[in-house]
This record gives sequence, structure tokens and C-alpha cells, in this order.
Amino acid sequence: MQVTPNRDIETVIIVAGGKGERMQTDIPKQFIELKSKPILMHSIDIFIQYNNQIEVIVVLPESQIENWNLLCKKHAFEVKHQVVAGGSVRFESVKNGLKVASDSGFIAVHDGVRPLVSRTTIAACFREARASGAAIPVVMPVESIRQIKGDENVSVDRNVFRLVQTPQVFEASILKKAYEQEFNPLFTDDASVVEATGIKISLVDGNQENIKITTPFDLKLAGMML
Repeated sequence: MQVTPNRDIETVIIVAGGKGERMQTDIPKQFIELKSKPILMHSIDIFIQYNNQIEVIVVLPESQIENWNLLCKKHAFEVKHQVVAGGSVRFESVKNGLKVASDSGFIAVHDGVRPLVSRTTIAACFREARASGAAIPVVMPVESIRQIKGDENVSVDRNVFRLVQTPQVFEASILKKAYEQEFNPLFTDDASVVEATGIKISLVDGNQENIKITTPFDLKLAGMML
């Protein structure tokens, strides 16, 4: 008997494979404390605030899983989540997370060091994914843009460009099928993986505060905004 997919299931795969090199610290950036607890915990919390029934999968380098377990004990972090070992590249890490994700519903993939995504952005991405199958949050560039062409550079119209954020949300079957492809260096995010299968990507408005924390300046900025 064929089982009808449950479209009510929502899952988030939070990829946290940073090493902290640009942060100029030996601590993996997702474990750096922001307002008294690791950045990664903030990133998980916002999804629980959006939907306290969402299935949370955290993908970490295998060498960092025990450290994460210790941090959870230290901070009494009791949010239910499943931890999966990542791969050598982000593509492999997401693929590992998908192995334990539900085959039904919708799956978001989010950067572990984006703790300032808003619930409005998360909701908009899931809502649009339910309508179109694939949705990502974007914001307009606020700076002027120049394109490098060999030794030359030219001004381009910033109004035809968008900056891509996460979470990127897809119907589960679409995302899982996309990750059956062989890895391609041009796969810079989940949307590029899905797009390679011929699926159209829908855009929704992100929030400007949803920065990816990669440098000490980003950390200071996030601390002020959080």
C-alpha cells in the first residue's frame, strides 16, 4: 500500500563545519560564545521559536561532536536534536544530514553561524517552498558593484543582483533527489545543487541582519544586534 507523504513535517539541517581560521581563534566559530552561549545554540533556538515541533539535525565534523556534547551539558542545552558527522566538503555534510532526514515534508538547510535569521524569514521560506518546491532568502546589495574582466573592471547594475542567505528550503523529495548527483565544484549552496536538476528556485525577502559570522568584526556586529 502506498503511503501518502506527510507535508506537515518540517526539518532543518544545520551545517556547522567551520574551523575558525578567519576568526583568528582555535575555537571552531560555531562554538564561540555570543551573549553567553555558543553561536550554534542561537542558530538552533531560532528554529525552535519558529516551530517547536521542527526536526533539528546538526551536522558537525566528527572530531567536534564530543566537544559539542560537552558544551550542551555545560550550558544545559536540552533542545532535542540529532547530531550527524559531516564530510570533507559542505556537499557531503548536507548529504549526510539528508540520510537521517524525513522523506516527507519540507527540509531547510541553514548555516550554523547565521544566528540572526528572523522567524519571519524562516516562515516565508517554508511558505514559498510549499507553493513552489524550492525557496531561498535573498537581499539586495547596498553597495555599488564592479565586475572584473581580466585586467579591466566595469560598473554593473546592482539592481539585477541578489545576495543569497540561508535557510534554503525545499520539498524533501526534491532535495534528496538533487543530492544523488555527483559533486560539482560549482555547487556553492543547496540552491545550485537543486537547480542543476532543472528545478526553478523561488526567491523570498531575507533579513539584512542575517549575516554569516566569519570574522571578529562579524562577531562584534552580531553581539550588538542579538
